Amino acid sequence: MKDKGKLVIWPVYIDQTRSRSNGRIISRKSSVKEPQLNEIKKAALELGLNPEVEPEKAYPKAWWEVSGRVLVDNKGPKSVIAKQISAGIKKTRTR
Repeated sequence: MKDKGKLVIWPVYIDQTRSRSNGRIISRKSSVKEPQLNEIKKAALELGLNPEVEPEKAYPKAWWEVSGRVLVDNKGPKSVIAKQISAGIKKTRTR
């Protein structure tokens, strides 16, 4: 299994426009609007998480919507890593 030791970060986890029941795992205040895979990858790279982008994957709860996913190194709780990635995206969007 190639994603052993990795965490899956779906864009929906940090999407401000989604509800918790639709997959968001961090607070609205911490999340960003409609994150893109390349933004998640860039933020994960800055955190040193060795991201691997899989653009052809679909979030299981919305299997008809191919949104892609990013695999990152498992260096802590998923919610903490998602918050850090979201903060990184916010930082790059304000530049």
